[in-house]
Amino acid sequence: EYILSMIGYAVGLGNVWRFPYLAYRNGGGAFLIPYFTMLLVAGLPVFLMECSLGQFCSQGPINVWMAVPIMQGVGITMVLVSSLVAIYYNVIIAYSIYYMFASFQSPLPWSNYAIWSDENCSLTPRGKPTSDTSCIRQRHMPIAMVCNPVRHGANPRVSWPSVVLQRSGGLGETGEIVWPLGLCLLLAWVLIGGALYKGIKSSGKVVYFTATFPYVVLFILLVRGLTLEGARDGIQYYIGSQSNLTKLMEAEVWRDAATQIFYSLSVAWGGLTALSSYNKFKNNCYKDCIIVCLTNCGTSIFAGFAIFSILGHMAHVYEKPVPEVVESGFALAFVAYPEALSKLPVSPLWSILFFFMLLTLGLDSQFASIETITTSIQDAFPRLFRSKRFHITVATCAILFLIGLPCVTRAGIYWVKLLDHFCAGWILLVTALLELIGLSYIYGANRFIKDIEMMIGTRSALFWLWWRACWLFITPCVLSVILVWSLSSFTPPTYGSVVYPRWGLSLGWCLLTFCLIWIPIVSMWKLWKADGSLWQRCKVVCTPTDKWGPYLEIHRTERYAQRRALQISPSIEMSAPSDVSSTSCGLATPSEPLNYSTLF
Repeated sequence: EYILSMIGYAVGLGNVWRFPYLAYRNGGGAFLIPYFTMLLVAGLPVFLMECSLGQFCSQGPINVWMAVPIMQGVGITMVLVSSLVAIYYNVIIAYSIYYMFASFQSPLPWSNYAIWSDENCSLTPRGKPTSDTSCIRQRHMPIAMVCNPVRHGANPRVSWPSVVLQRSGGLGETGEIVWPLGLCLLLAWVLIGGALYKGIKSSGKVVYFTATFPYVVLFILLVRGLTLEGARDGIQYYIGSQSNLTKLMEAEVWRDAATQIFYSLSVAWGGLTALSSYNKFKNNCYKDCIIVCLTNCGTSIFAGFAIFSILGHMAHVYEKPVPEVVESGFALAFVAYPEALSKLPVSPLWSILFFFMLLTLGLDSQFASIETITTSIQDAFPRLFRSKRFHITVATCAILFLIGLPCVTRAGIYWVKLLDHFCAGWILLVTALLELIGLSYIYGANRFIKDIEMMIGTRSALFWLWWRACWLFITPCVLSVILVWSLSSFTPPTYGSVVYPRWGLSLGWCLLTFCLIWIPIVSMWKLWKADGSLWQRCKVVCTPTDKWGPYLEIHRTERYAQRRALQISPSIEMSAPSDVSSTSCGLATPSEPLNYSTLF
């Protein structure tokens, strides 16, 4: 269940709608060289560090920083970022639900130009003429052009902003809630709350389906795509004859590879630490990390074949080159690919499968994000919320649903783009870089390696040579270069031709600042509360607390046996199995639980 949960968390929508486009744009098969290189030097080291840290102390992303108290603000930043991302990520899931329900009709609604167009046709979704002057000249189009727009040169891709979003003219034109999307958003949160009502005990069963079903659909779509005319051209553009080794000389290709591998593994969000905190102490987290990372990368490559085979067929139908139909991100998932599926026989079936796949991909990632929030709350207040997992989950989902309602108004897509641009970008590079500095330099890479060996057994010095080099030098340098590059090349968000107002950009920077500001605030507060001279205070806040170490006393061996042991209630100790490893299970709770009063 842990492996499936981790795969579901790491493998998300970006594996389907972003990686294939990057591979096509950056040299096809040659892109795999920088991609796997960045996996080794940037993605895997941070992934292993977070998983090992969470499993070792059985705490969420905030309490793990008992190892380096001065860095505890990094954990708060991770939880805040996960909360903000969960808000708009569930809106994308709502889009998938909307399209899935819309697919239960034949022909598919976006294949009917007269119903879904808003630029080249005079009809609105209700079939009534519009009052827009740009459409007046279209009201006398021949009926043939209305019924068969492709043959007459029209472009049915305008269906996306017209019917689904009912998009307004900008961020300031909020408009009313688009109720079909609002209800889909509510359904998405109900699904997540239902799957997490018992925490990992219930979500661990759900992932048996949600983590494996996308692979079934991708395989079906690939097999179907390979039988279509033009599929070979699409695959050649993806990774075949278009492979270009000269692209490796371009620095931007390496940056794209690094950012894609970093974000696709979901590191620096706090979710890896939260999920790993439920592991048995002696679990081989090293082996699990290798399996999850390779599965994630393999899924990205495999999804590219399924996507480009059908896009190649669409290019063949339109008699256009493949590059003219290739899109990335929202445009691929909700415009280009649905349009391609509408050209297939029995198109509703393929459309339902595709959007149900997107739904399951999104739900898996959301499970871990919400688990990150609830685990952090329960770890901070174990006495208050020890047996109230259901209440925490319901309250979290309800609050995030209400906050996310502006994202399903007529200006909703602008809010989604704003949150994605500011809250899921280079801020993660900052948290990952601070995480590496805190554990490798302040806590000590050698000490951290000894902690890992307590769980997976002793390894040779040669085995740790690579990981020590990555944690101390290679990975921090790579992330620093990407961070500087990202900041120097930062551009304000846009949506099509719509430019964001200044107040919108200011709001984005305020959200980003709100997430990051806890790092210096907590650090200064820790220094102020410590006793002694400035040097003594620095030494105290950079030294692990007495409560740092394996959570259960049975695992506090070696050097931790000399530290202050956790005092366990006799009644709980009698009923707690020895492999319980998280405060969130409600077992083996210390009589002096850590709470936010000790944090500040």
